[in-house]
Amino acid sequence: MAARSFRPTDSQNGRGPLPPQVTFTRRTSSGRYVNLSRESLDSEISSAEYSEYTVHIPPTPDNQPMDRPNPPISQRVEEQFVSSSLFTGGYNSVTRAHLMDKVIESETNHPQMAGAKGSSCSIQGCDGKVMSDERGDDILPCECDFKICRDCFVDSVKTGDSICPGCKEPYKNADLMVEPAAENNNNPLQLQSKMERRLSMMKSGNRSAILRSQSGGSSALVRSQTGVDFDHNRWLFETKGTYGYGNAIWPRDEEFSDDKKADSVEALELLNKPWRPLTRKLKISAAVLSPYRLLIFIRMAVLGLFLEWRISHPNEDARWLWMMSIICEIWFAFSWLLDQLPKFFPVNRATDLNVLKEKFETPTPTNLAGKSDLPGIDIYVSTADPEKEPPLVTANTILSILAADYPVEKLSCYVSDDGGALLTFEAMAEAASFANLWVPFCRKHGIEPRNPESYFSLKRDPFKNKVRPDFVKDRRRLKREYDEFKVRINGLPDSIRRRSDAYNAREEIKAMKLRRQAVEDELLEPLKVSKATWMADGTHWPGTWIVSASEHSKGDHAGIIQVMLKPPSDDPLNGTVESSPLDFTEVDIRLPMLVYVSREKRPGYDHNKKAGAMNALVRASAIMSNGPFILNLDCDHYIYNSQAMREGMCFMMDRGGDRICFVQFPQRFEGIDPSDRYANHNTVFFDVNMRALDGLQGPVYVGTGCLFRRTALYGFDPPRSKDHSSGFCCCCFPRRKKPVNSAPEEHAALRMGDEEEEMMNPSLFSKRFGNSSFLIDSIPVAEFQGRPLADHPAVKNGRPPGALTIPRELLDASTVAEAISVISCWYEDKTEWGNRVGWIYGSVTEDVVTGYRMHNRGWKSIYCVTKRDAFRGTAPINLTDRLHQVLRWATGSVEIFFSRNNALLASPKMKILQRIAYLNVGIYPFTSLFLIVYCFLPALSLFSGQFIVQSLNITFLVYLLVITLTLCALALLEIKWSGINLEEWWRNEQFWLIGGTSAHLVAVLQGLLKVVAGIEISFTLTSKSGGDENDDEFADLYVLKWSSLMIPPITIMITNLIAIAVGVSRTIYSAIPQWSRLLGGVFFSFWVLAHLYPFAKGLMGRRGRTPTIVYVWSGLIAITISLLWVAISPPAGATDIGGSFQFP
Repeated sequence: MAARSFRPTDSQNGRGPLPPQVTFTRRTSSGRYVNLSRESLDSEISSAEYSEYTVHIPPTPDNQPMDRPNPPISQRVEEQFVSSSLFTGGYNSVTRAHLMDKVIESETNHPQMAGAKGSSCSIQGCDGKVMSDERGDDILPCECDFKICRDCFVDSVKTGDSICPGCKEPYKNADLMVEPAAENNNNPLQLQSKMERRLSMMKSGNRSAILRSQSGGSSALVRSQTGVDFDHNRWLFETKGTYGYGNAIWPRDEEFSDDKKADSVEALELLNKPWRPLTRKLKISAAVLSPYRLLIFIRMAVLGLFLEWRISHPNEDARWLWMMSIICEIWFAFSWLLDQLPKFFPVNRATDLNVLKEKFETPTPTNLAGKSDLPGIDIYVSTADPEKEPPLVTANTILSILAADYPVEKLSCYVSDDGGALLTFEAMAEAASFANLWVPFCRKHGIEPRNPESYFSLKRDPFKNKVRPDFVKDRRRLKREYDEFKVRINGLPDSIRRRSDAYNAREEIKAMKLRRQAVEDELLEPLKVSKATWMADGTHWPGTWIVSASEHSKGDHAGIIQVMLKPPSDDPLNGTVESSPLDFTEVDIRLPMLVYVSREKRPGYDHNKKAGAMNALVRASAIMSNGPFILNLDCDHYIYNSQAMREGMCFMMDRGGDRICFVQFPQRFEGIDPSDRYANHNTVFFDVNMRALDGLQGPVYVGTGCLFRRTALYGFDPPRSKDHSSGFCCCCFPRRKKPVNSAPEEHAALRMGDEEEEMMNPSLFSKRFGNSSFLIDSIPVAEFQGRPLADHPAVKNGRPPGALTIPRELLDASTVAEAISVISCWYEDKTEWGNRVGWIYGSVTEDVVTGYRMHNRGWKSIYCVTKRDAFRGTAPINLTDRLHQVLRWATGSVEIFFSRNNALLASPKMKILQRIAYLNVGIYPFTSLFLIVYCFLPALSLFSGQFIVQSLNITFLVYLLVITLTLCALALLEIKWSGINLEEWWRNEQFWLIGGTSAHLVAVLQGLLKVVAGIEISFTLTSKSGGDENDDEFADLYVLKWSSLMIPPITIMITNLIAIAVGVSRTIYSAIPQWSRLLGGVFFSFWVLAHLYPFAKGLMGRRGRTPTIVYVWSGLIAITISLLWVAISPPAGATDIGGSFQFP
């Protein structure tokens, strides 16, 4: 088994390392690497001319996309080699490319997949695979169709005078020929940067050479590329901004005087063209919104009057009780105000997918073939522990992504495995193999949803609206294939363990034999051989081993990148009868690129959990695909609406879309109990609060289901940003005046408003983004490709139509090697990653902080609610897991409050109501301190015989009634304009008190400990259900897992129950009963217990049995009735109620 290695060089002039150098090693069956001789290779390639690259011409009136030449076969062979190789490397180590014979035990037939089955070489003694094209067909360099692998072909060209070993005739395929020797060159082979080829298309038209080694051979392949005759001075020219593919930008009128007339005609056509927006804002009816706003003001006034009355009328008999209640009520009013003020301007939005298709995918004079002009999207799926996040769940998410309704060539999926587990790696490979059938099946029959587990579990009729006669047969076959796929996934742990045990036993036997040969007569001690984890091709897994070892544990392993599915061809590729058991002859069988990534981890480095993993994906994807937009999903959140990405792209590509940093989709969940006992759907937040924020500066980022603009993640300011206010702290900290903008016009779209202008020069970006020139060069490309389409003069900062119809660059080894270097553990040192660039570090809720930083720079966000849910996921329905989830969110909010991300320190670019919303995010956990006290007040009132007011007079009751009625009216109007129902609103109120008296209180204490004592907070992953069909769907709901978080609510319940009994007894047996005080205390106690009812129910066990709560309430009612009966009909001879009984 052969491997290639890439050793990065030192940075030069602050611009990062030179293109990686290629060295050669052989990987043995035990996973060790043996260096090959450099001299033997130099003798064969010393004559090769190492130059540059091919010119890619953008579509112009003289050059249509349909006329572009196909990529040379040598480039496709190079990409095939890269996609079949496992790249590993990291800090202070060699980057190796290990060619995989097979990725999984089962056969893989899709031509895009790594380790795809192919024909064997016909040369005797060679077990290599024949070169193949995008369909998987063999590439045969000779007309006699003699099958030969790449290495044998190169050897025959070099040593056999280009004579075919089969027919003994000279080769005629010039594209695969190797150039004759010209001059000796002992320098290491330099692989040209793909970004340099993309950004500087006019440097050279010379031929380039690429050296490859496979299967231990020392042969080389040099590819030749020819230029294309074209008038570069007219349509291609370099700019200081280096925008887009091929630097194709619109020339200014004064630059080409000969074409002024044509340009003016084009501009006139644009002016006369009617504007069709991609989105529209749906206003909420004034009949609902006006009363809603009026009620907010009325309730604010009533609360103010009520608090004034309460302060001026103390309870002289129990001032301590009155004081505690006043403090709590003032805080509750303040908290309600923070929550209610951002809800003044709720909005609904709608998209028009037909207009999107017409603008970006309809044939035009400059795009005759109708190729998609939509920008690319990189999708991130993050997972960390295959035991808590079942691989089957992650695999279903991957399958839903691969089947999404978006141009295949524009999609790339990256799976981040932060645990570096072979189980996740092989599960992803199995998913890629199954996608060969699943994805074309979805496209052929319009399947929704495109998650196979959810689709085959649907309770509705699967044959509704299906008209193709072969649907029943296809569905039956896919169901059988999916069942086998699940069995393979579920059997992977045992399969990996058995395989590893077998290989380890073999290695142990070999080691013992060698030891006995070396020492014959001496007594041998037991030999200790490391228990390695082995891949399907019989080599060591470079990630985490089942039995942890040095450099093979969860916190100590190399970086890994494996292209599971290589980038698809640019043109549609229909299936054939021979290639699939189903009829896909009319279906495009291409699959999006799928990449497995496991970043390097080493002891002593802070890897920053999920945020660090996401930033590693940002860098790796920028080098490999550089999609201008990024969609991040949790491993248990799958695409439920296959057109969700198109809906989000409508906002990004509409007029003014260049100022949108992200489009947030609502989170919807499956597997929740019908009553939603613990408010897992969280509909009040997602359908009320988020819609309201959409009318301000935009919703907050909630961690998943979010479509980002890449340049916004890079920390740049939006175009045309403006200040909304001077800020809360302008008196103490006056703002510095902005310097005069001296940056070139080409850099105007890449601004960072709080930095000096000289730092905005892309040549100095290495201080912020690291020393990868590949990554830095990709930034202006992503910015250009993410602009809206300039199809009308009203669109500012747009890009010309047709600029993104050019096919993407093919993958080469230097690109993947550079991606390995940017996911190393040392790359972020002395950079802005995690501070200003990418996901922000320092909080367990990195999602909220990341969104806050973008809004703080002036960006806007959009809330996209689709008719069909965009994404669906799972949520913990167990009480303990739910409380720990809320604890993590609340702890992150406390961290935000005590950090520089506090909304009180927000910049003037953030709107005032948006700032209030973020302030509420940081403050809401502190409400628990007052809520705990207020929940004990009814019990204290009943125990002491006092109340928070002197007596229940009419003024107090009127205030209480008006406050309650306005609250109910506001809730009904919110239900009206948001679409939620009353039960969901009530469940949210109940869990607000449950979480406030448990998780929020602990979060405040943990946050204070971190601030005062510096004690770090650690959390475990929330377990995801794998969905066992044989178990009760809601079995986890009734499992009681004890947690210390349950102590405060239980104490509150017991205390209030005892207080009610004591209060009733005291009043009944009192000589002068104080019924008003009893009623006030009992009313508020029942208010507390009603909110805690779901919590109490969760403590009582499985549904179907008689809950213990029934016995508790039965006993309480029985005691109360007995006492009342004694009061009404006292025993004979008693002269007063209760006789001589006195309450202790």
